[in-house]
Amino acid sequence: MAADLLLSLLRSLVEVAGFFLLGQGVLYLLAGPTRDRNNIYQLFCVVTKPVVSGVRWLMPRVIIDRHIPAVSFFLLFWLWIALAYVRRLI
Repeated sequence: MAADLLLSLLRSLVEVAGFFLLGQGVLYLLAGPTRDRNNIYQLFCVVTKPVVSGVRWLMPRVIIDRHIPAVSFFLLFWLWIALAYVRRLI
C-alpha cells in the first residue's frame, strides 16, 4: 500500500515536470526571440531547471546544451512509462 502511494507520487511529479517542459517547448516556439522577456517562460525555466540541470549532469558533454531540454522531456516520458509499469506489477 505504501509502495503504491510512493509510486503514484513519483509518477505525478514526473508528469508535472514533463508538462512544464512541454509547455516551455511550446512557448519557446511561439514566443520566438522575445521569450526571455516572457514571464510565463521564465516561470517554466525556474520550475524545470532542476530536471534540466540533472540531465545535463548525467549526459556526456558531446550532447550540446540546446538539446538537453528535449532529452530531459524524453527521459521523463520513459521514466513515467517505467513507473506505470512497476505500479501495475505491484
